[in-house]
Amino acid sequence: MKKALSLTLALLVALQLEAQQPTQMILNLANGAALRSEVSEVEKITFADTLYNVNSSGLRILEANEVCWPEDRLLPMFLPPATTVKTLDMNSASLSDEERIMFCTLQGIVNRSQPRILLYNHNEEPRTTWPSAHSLRLSAVSPSRCYSLVKTFQDEINGLVLYSNELTNHYSNLAATIGGLDRLLPVTAEIREKLIANGMDFPVVEDLTQLTMNNAAGVYNYLYNNYWERCSHRLLISERPNIPYVHDIGAACGAACVWLDPRTAAERQVLDKMLRDLTPGRDIVIGWYPEERTGVGEATRSGLSTVPADFFENATVYTAVSKPVVIPPVPRRGKLENKVYASVYISDGDNIQYCQHAMAKIFEQSGRGKMPLNWTISPALADISPMMLNYYYKKATANDCFVSGPSGVGYAMPYDAHNSRYYASSNSSSLITPYAQLTQRFIEKAGLRVITIWDDVSATQRKVYADNCPYLYGLTINDWERQNGRLQYSVQSDWLPVVPQYPCYASGADVITDFFNRDIKNFRGNEPMFVTGQATVWDAGPDQLVALRERLDALSPGNVNIVRADHWFNYYNEAHHLPFNLTMLEAMEVTSSPATTDADVAADGSPSERYMWISEAADGTGWVQLDFKEPFLVSRYVVRHAEAAGLEPGLNSRNFTVETSLDGQSWTTVGTHTGNIAPVTDAAITPVEARYVRVSVTNGGTDGIVRIGDIEVYGLH
Repeated sequence: MKKALSLTLALLVALQLEAQQPTQMILNLANGAALRSEVSEVEKITFADTLYNVNSSGLRILEANEVCWPEDRLLPMFLPPATTVKTLDMNSASLSDEERIMFCTLQGIVNRSQPRILLYNHNEEPRTTWPSAHSLRLSAVSPSRCYSLVKTFQDEINGLVLYSNELTNHYSNLAATIGGLDRLLPVTAEIREKLIANGMDFPVVEDLTQLTMNNAAGVYNYLYNNYWERCSHRLLISERPNIPYVHDIGAACGAACVWLDPRTAAERQVLDKMLRDLTPGRDIVIGWYPEERTGVGEATRSGLSTVPADFFENATVYTAVSKPVVIPPVPRRGKLENKVYASVYISDGDNIQYCQHAMAKIFEQSGRGKMPLNWTISPALADISPMMLNYYYKKATANDCFVSGPSGVGYAMPYDAHNSRYYASSNSSSLITPYAQLTQRFIEKAGLRVITIWDDVSATQRKVYADNCPYLYGLTINDWERQNGRLQYSVQSDWLPVVPQYPCYASGADVITDFFNRDIKNFRGNEPMFVTGQATVWDAGPDQLVALRERLDALSPGNVNIVRADHWFNYYNEAHHLPFNLTMLEAMEVTSSPATTDADVAADGSPSERYMWISEAADGTGWVQLDFKEPFLVSRYVVRHAEAAGLEPGLNSRNFTVETSLDGQSWTTVGTHTGNIAPVTDAAITPVEARYVRVSVTNGGTDGIVRIGDIEVYGLH
């Protein structure tokens, strides 16, 4: 069925100019998404009658090149999932790898218009975990009638791409790529017969069975020469041909799906051609590689990162539940003492399939919460599945701290210690800068203040992180004991600590205890000492690591404090006379003008709406005052506004001042802000001695209400 509709660029269905924001234009798109743009940036608006397909329910069927993909998102924006989502357990249906790839491709084609299919493929975590976390209502398709799922959505399929894996199974990836571009199901002759037996005799639109390439380089060169120009260059899927997982998101956005090994020259040549067409600082690779370090390294060489995801399922469903990440308040920390401060990290959180599957089980261990542990997790989930982050945040105790896996948004490898090589030039910032800028956006969106880097970074690269990631408290690097001695602690740009994990990827509490004792045995109690290490999650979860409490105490009774990573880095900076976050101090007192919320939420480490300070006044004014109980040399303040919590930009405070005082009576203005539209105000100031800091808003959001998501103040003794 065809319909005519007046559209802008085939997508615009409504244009709205907000009366209270005359410079802000809202574009409401046909897929339900809303894009904001400044009127001054719009050169021309045109309207054209456009024909488009709708399904039997009247829902517009989107083509691969019509998905809504804002520049600041890792994945496209989809409509919220349907009221009822159909599910199929592919294991219970005993499907072949080729059939699973067909169903995953169907899922991507269907879900890009609106998510209506969820597939079970990996039965590690409880089946209800993620559908429940995303508030989905499900309707199961009987495994014995699995092909009925295809029939339900047959009017959204244009036909088949027929292939054979007799020569090489890389034809599965080629067929899936073509299928996503043209709404075709990738099928073998055997699968086609099953479709016909179930009443679906789709036409064969593309026949690959006559092709004669018999290796990866040949197949993907054919893809590059014939289809790459039509593929989306926002994303590259790197997935084994017999692993049917992230094919759905590839099909949904028309991305190429490949499996190329950079260790083979001919395959590396094809991969490099594709990687060069992706944009550093915006685009990513999703999946995995035949070999970790050469694969991740090759992407890094092109300024790109890889989100490990070869067993991540239902990305097209979970990314569509686009909710703000609810960052919980950060517990206050006590006064710095002459103690040993220890911090322990759990590995592998950069891998979103681990976050989806194994971590869901490990997080339920009874030892979790009994001592501070740092859980690596992927900031990419802020787009790919924000409700997954919310699930872990909601379950977390005050002893659970989340940090970014290597090396920010996705796995990048500036330096490979195993092979002693830099994949990103050690003395050039051109490759790492866009990656660090992308990382800054997502670590702040996800609430992650520490990044674990594999394996190391040069002085130039450290400066790039310091210049572009102000949200950070610190970086950790990994000492694989392949160095000439230990990696050394350093401080970049007089504020950002870069510290080695010693040990790195340890197999248990005994190994960590042994490594920590190499320092603790020299502790004399006359100044603070800092130790940090990482455990491999596959060998040491919280049930094993909880033994560290007694073992470390036995090394120096009463002197070892195991702390969260965010506390550890702030203790470290304070001990080394570097700026640290004063709002984390236990002694701080917060007062405010009359408000509908507690004053403390204005500086609790969370910008989220649930923990936002809201003025009671109706005239767009209000103030918050911080008392640190003793003077510090204050050099920076950060104010996070309503937009940082996921609210509309119009609700950001427009006009406000920041003042400091030693006695609470005489005040000095250190910052005046007018006409603010930014979600975050981050200002360095000439260092001033102060005990008090006050933020006074004289013009709040466009609705006349003052909202402050969070305030941070940095200073030193």
